[in-house]
Amino acid sequence: MTRLALDRALPAQWIDEVFDQHRQRQYPRELLFSSVVELMTLVTLGLRPSLHAAARKMADRLPVSLAALYAKVKRTEPALLRALVRGSAQRLAPVTTGLNNQPSLPGWQLRIFDGNHLPASDKRLAPLRGLRGAALPGHTVVVYDPDSALVCDIVACEDAYQSERIGAAELIDSAQAGQVWIGDRHFCTQPLLCGLQQRAAGFIVREHTNHPRLQTRGCWGEYSTIPTGRVRQQHIVLAAGEQTPAPVAQWRRIQIELDTPTEAGDSAITLWSNLPEHIDAATIAQLYRKRWRIEGMFGRLESVLHSEVRTLGHPRAALLGFAVAVLAYNVLALLKAVTERVHCPTHPGLEISTYHLAVEICSTYEAMMFTLPAEYLPCADDDPGQLLQRLLLLATRLNPRQLATSKRAPKSAAPKGYVDGSTARSHVSTDRVLRAAAQRR
Repeated sequence: MTRLALDRALPAQWIDEVFDQHRQRQYPRELLFSSVVELMTLVTLGLRPSLHAAARKMADRLPVSLAALYAKVKRTEPALLRALVRGSAQRLAPVTTGLNNQPSLPGWQLRIFDGNHLPASDKRLAPLRGLRGAALPGHTVVVYDPDSALVCDIVACEDAYQSERIGAAELIDSAQAGQVWIGDRHFCTQPLLCGLQQRAAGFIVREHTNHPRLQTRGCWGEYSTIPTGRVRQQHIVLAAGEQTPAPVAQWRRIQIELDTPTEAGDSAITLWSNLPEHIDAATIAQLYRKRWRIEGMFGRLESVLHSEVRTLGHPRAALLGFAVAVLAYNVLALLKAVTERVHCPTHPGLEISTYHLAVEICSTYEAMMFTLPAEYLPCADDDPGQLLQRLLLLATRLNPRQLATSKRAPKSAAPKGYVDGSTARSHVSTDRVLRAAAQRR
């Protein structure tokens, strides 16, 4: 199943075609970019502990030296990473569509976007060795589809200090009509919201304290009850500015009073939305709760897949490792959905664990690749429907009890050790340090 899904999502010929279309300064000579992605996939799946170990294992098939490999990895352009993630998700989307999953909001496509900062890397680069603070290799802004469980877009930012809103602005340019973008208060800015409005896309964004400015506020409506509390709404008009020379109509402000405060102590949450009036405030409040699914996805990327390769200190190399982990996650999401669809009739409420699924793959995949010659390996069908039927047939042979999630009680609160605040918050941007070192040279 994994081989078929990988062959559909990441065929080598397609990866090299994407490289040729989106490369800027890089060029293929002896080392193809598909070989680099293959090596990084081995690392993210846990089949190899590091890129160095993966390269040494396939030294007989690697046409260049390790130094040349690392030089190519650290020059991977962010635009290429975005093209890979978007293209791979588009290749898997027809397969997931065949599962006939019920959309969260009929007639609309949900898009949850949020930022994810990579942790500090090892200080193996010469300009970083004398620094006491942590070296941050960069961050990404990710778009997640909660209905298909696929990451459908990504923007990689090399500068760890660059605002997530800059990356989000690039994502907004690809918004389409019929989509609902869900984001946290950090993305409640006039340019982002007006950009979605101009593209006929909907949004549900948590209100920011300071911006954007409002011109008028309507009267609050009556409360309605939801499972987590009660909700009410009012109509708002955005103040005119550079992005909105004329007042914007048909926006709503939804206030949710929670029965149980959030972890931050908030007893009320306020949302902004431009969805049509027939979508009531209670439905918008329920849709915003799905925003936390992207946080769970980030957690699985870190724990199940090795998305944070700390030995890759260069920003572009670290971002490549994260992007390849996202590609592998989409494959696991497809296998998880297929397995649940097959076994749910006999195991109601079955939820497949991404962790146990990855462990099962890692324990058998390498042996299959070693034992079977290349001509005997399965190839994905060009028809998404036929590929889905093959995956469903293979999924019947899996034991769902071995792959199901393990339910546990909530964790008890544990006291945290004290550390000086200045020490805990100390960090530097790897990209800026490298640029300064290059200028000194």
